[in-house]
Amino acid sequence: MLRSAVAALGTAAFSGATWRAALAATARPGVGPYGPLRPPDRSGVALPAGFTSRIVARSHLLVGATEYVWHDAPDGGACFPGPGGGWTYVSNSEVMLHGGASALRFRADGTIASAGRILGGTTANCAGGATPWGTWLSCEEFFSGRVYEAWPDGSRKAVARPALGRFAHEAAACDPDHRVIYLTEDRKDGCFYRFRPDRWGDLSAGRLEVLVADAHAESGPVRWERVPDPDGFPRATRRQVRGARQFNGGEGCWYAHGVCYLTTKGDDRVWAYRADAGRLDLVYDRASQPDPPPLTGVDNVVGARSGDLYVAEDHSRPALVLITPDGVVAPFLRLPGHDRSEITGPAFSPDGSRLYFSSQRGVTGRNRGGITFEVTGPFRR
Repeated sequence: MLRSAVAALGTAAFSGATWRAALAATARPGVGPYGPLRPPDRSGVALPAGFTSRIVARSHLLVGATEYVWHDAPDGGACFPGPGGGWTYVSNSEVMLHGGASALRFRADGTIASAGRILGGTTANCAGGATPWGTWLSCEEFFSGRVYEAWPDGSRKAVARPALGRFAHEAAACDPDHRVIYLTEDRKDGCFYRFRPDRWGDLSAGRLEVLVADAHAESGPVRWERVPDPDGFPRATRRQVRGARQFNGGEGCWYAHGVCYLTTKGDDRVWAYRADAGRLDLVYDRASQPDPPPLTGVDNVVGARSGDLYVAEDHSRPALVLITPDGVVAPFLRLPGHDRSEITGPAFSPDGSRLYFSSQRGVTGRNRGGITFEVTGPFRR
């Protein structure tokens, strides 16, 4: 019945990958495209057949043969093309007062070339997002947190971007089609924002807007209204616009093919904002799932070239779960023994052949126990 209701919206509103994502509103547990998970490998990661993992960095230890010590509590991350066919994985550090972000740089053959700090002197850097012009937006998650723009190659000093608002930032997703940046807020009564820069590629000035919709509607048309005071003091940004739609703990955010996906941890939901249609829809809702549900504790999210969404689970059994374009929900990997940690920072290499992620506190449950992994295998394209 739900599938028929979605189909009734008509193909005029959705097409291609976007239409398949609409069908995922009936997301259900099933066997994923890669089959069941095998026992944990030498790195302690349970993966499907054909996939392997390696540890590329550990908090408080030197990275490979470099002289750089990897940061504590690795969180949000993204990959960027590098020189000579190489690439860079950028990772936030979610610790107070001395958070920031670091870069792990790879050669074309996958060996580690260098590592280094690209942002320092900030606090609680949780998630963020990559820009089309090759920079990393690192988001501070506290009541007056800011967004910082950092350069993965370390060629420039990171810059604060106050025009994107001061609030408990979680993630950012750039929409080059409509030239806006979507932003989530990690509060029980948080909002969903978008930033419209005066000039695309320059985040020094622009207009911060908040999504406005019926407070109880799970799907339907929405609109955007300007936030009068992005500085958020003395009145918080989420309380400045009447009718601003509240989301229960905004987490991950990912844009692809005209759709911005966002996750909310308070109610274990995955949402889809369809920019051209100007509407918000549910992709996944724990409340509508059988017991036990296939996905709980939703957190970071990243999309693959295949259209699959990879959603990190933040609970006592850390996992990375995928939602296929056809609406099948299945675990892609698990981390047995990491019950006091959470999976963070999933990101694909530029060619889509490698997946990076971290166990924020590792097996110790402490910030200095973080572990960053790389997974290779026959990812769908």
